[in-house]
Amino acid sequence: MNAWLIGAVVAFVVLAATTAVLTRDPARQAVVLSVLGLGLAVLFAVLQAPDVALSQLAVGTALTPLLILLTVRKVTRRPTRTDDRAGAGDNGPEQQ
Repeated sequence: MNAWLIGAVVAFVVLAATTAVLTRDPARQAVVLSVLGLGLAVLFAVLQAPDVALSQLAVGTALTPLLILLTVRKVTRRPTRTDDRAGAGDNGPEQQ
C-alpha cells in the first residue's frame, strides 16, 4: 500500500512539475508552482519527513508563489496618460 501511495504522489509531482514548466503565463505558473509545492509536501510526509514537509508547505506552497504573484503584479506595465499622448502623434497626416 505504501509503495502505491509513493508512486501515485511521485506521478502527481512529475505531472505538476511538467505543467509548471510548460505554462507560459507567470500568474498561472505561480498557481501551478503552489500545487507542485503541495504535492512535494505530501510526498515528504509520506516518506516520513514531517519537518521537511512542513517547511515545504510553508515556503513552497505559500511564500514562493505569493512572492512571484506580487512581483508579476509590480512588473506588469500599465499604459499611463503620458504614453497615450506620446502615441497620438505617431499616426501620421490623418491626425491633422
